[in-house]
Amino acid sequence: MTILSVENLSVHYGVIQALEDVSFSVQSGEIYTLLGTNGAGKTTTLRTISRLLSSTSGRVEFDGKDISSVPSYTLPALGLCHVPEGRRVFPQLSVSDNLYLGAYHRKDKREAKDDLQYVFDLFPRLKERRNQEAGSLSGGEQQMLAIGRGLMGRPKLLLLDEPSMGLAPLLVEEIFGIIQTINREGTTVLLVEQNAHLALGISQRACVLETGRVVMTGEATDILANPRIREIYLGVS
Repeated sequence: MTILSVENLSVHYGVIQALEDVSFSVQSGEIYTLLGTNGAGKTTTLRTISRLLSSTSGRVEFDGKDISSVPSYTLPALGLCHVPEGRRVFPQLSVSDNLYLGAYHRKDKREAKDDLQYVFDLFPRLKERRNQEAGSLSGGEQQMLAIGRGLMGRPKLLLLDEPSMGLAPLLVEEIFGIIQTINREGTTVLLVEQNAHLALGISQRACVLETGRVVMTGEATDILANPRIREIYLGVS
């Protein structure tokens, strides 16, 4: 079942075209990766899907509903949550308060408390620091917090933008392991990531963007084996 369909999506920043006729689809239950070098349009694609940017043309359908022109603040209630690049936590609020902000649209407050415990089980360090200000956390802990905040919305689809950025290798492995756990437990993931080897290693399918255009889509294993991809993204000829 297709949970997300992006059809001929184009986006402009003034006179500059950032995306041109981008099309791909994400199936329910999978991890799908968007690959591309800096400036390829990966973050723009996620921001357009989550309605933080407006498209020039094209259509985005989520869970059977056209969301191409809906307000961004309505999407978490539909089951689409976006964990942005750079974490974007609220530094002066506590860890717990940051997490509860991810459930702002929910009316089932008792179940939200259960989900808070689920997040703490995934990220024990957040439980240890639940009363600390988010700004006092390390970069890795802030990334955990950003992902946890997204999970508090009980998403059907989680958009993750560069979760490994700026993290030490051991933390990157930990974060990717948690992404796999989240996916196994029922959340579909659309991942933007520059670490192509790790991203393709946990994904079922992928899409490669270059200068705002789709140049390749397919099974993650096939893309990982492609000589051009291996040369550009893995440094292997």
